[in-house]
Amino acid sequence: MSRPKSEPAVAASPKDSRAPRSHPHRRGILLIIFLSIGALVAGVIAAGIGQVHIPPLEVLGSVLNRIGVDIGAMPSHPQGESTLWIVRFPRVVLALLVGAALATAGGLMQGVFGNPLAEPSIIGVSAGSAVGAATAIVVGGALISGWTVAAAAFLAGLATTFLVYALSRSGGRTEVVTLVLTGVAVNAVASALLALLTFMASTAAREQIVFWQLGSLNGATWHQVAIVAPLALAGIGASIVIARKIDLLSLGERAARHLGVNVEQLRIIAVVLVAIMTASGVAFTGIIAFVGLVVPHLVRMIAGPGHRILLPASAVGGALVLVLADLVARTLVENADLPLGMLTSLVGGPFFFYLLRRTRARQGGWA
Repeated sequence: MSRPKSEPAVAASPKDSRAPRSHPHRRGILLIIFLSIGALVAGVIAAGIGQVHIPPLEVLGSVLNRIGVDIGAMPSHPQGESTLWIVRFPRVVLALLVGAALATAGGLMQGVFGNPLAEPSIIGVSAGSAVGAATAIVVGGALISGWTVAAAAFLAGLATTFLVYALSRSGGRTEVVTLVLTGVAVNAVASALLALLTFMASTAAREQIVFWQLGSLNGATWHQVAIVAPLALAGIGASIVIARKIDLLSLGERAARHLGVNVEQLRIIAVVLVAIMTASGVAFTGIIAFVGLVVPHLVRMIAGPGHRILLPASAVGGALVLVLADLVARTLVENADLPLGMLTSLVGGPFFFYLLRRTRARQGGWA
């Protein structure tokens, strides 16, 4: 009897099924490498642009000279070295850290909620941070310092997140829909409190509150970098560690439990990591919108939904986006420093709407 023609196809299927899987992974690795190089190049270029212009080669020479490598290209401007290390580099490094933290937090939120439109503000951390900062500004008045505002924003952001999570628990479990609705309610209350504080504030305090909400990296220092760096990097690292469990959660809660995932514990860890990364990011910079929403969405379109690639790619992508956005914010208008949060919203909003239309068009049009 002759062998059925379908048997060779079945025997070859394992090899065929493995081949397509390697392509998204390889594409994701290449994307991470490309974005990492882009972030470093953008950082070098951004550090050299400003009232004191420093060529990229001299910027690179200054950095290498600090680690003992002399390439014979130091800043030729008399104030070039001090401008780089006191003003420019802290701002660039803070932009890299905050951008990476916000984008990673967004990717983590989208994985936990199973929704590509989720972002960190859903759990109230941004609104809570704004209320904390505004409270410190109103209560402290002229005696308030930037460090006090940052500390109040950080602590209030964490407290608001934990409040949202506590209110959303029922029967020892937390449903995603309940968490979202609780977050919406808490965000509404926080917005009302922020409006009340703004109304009660003096003219100077009111201007400070408004400016903080618009977001800016102006005045970044190495002390701020030293505080944000460990929190942001620890949050990003921990997010990558739990990436595989987030992938399993995307199969559904029941399937994830059968595969050994403690879903409730995973959600708690994810929410805490998002709160830490977002609160540390906005504490010194104010609210910067759309980075945590647009960047993971773009990465997912290119590299696929696997979080072991999505999260690190989102981190370097967010770092690149925020460095470029800050460069535009401080150079678009001469002798002016545009609010960074305003700029990301103006660009990110229409761009994200375009992505939504493009995605819906591929799926067969608008519902």
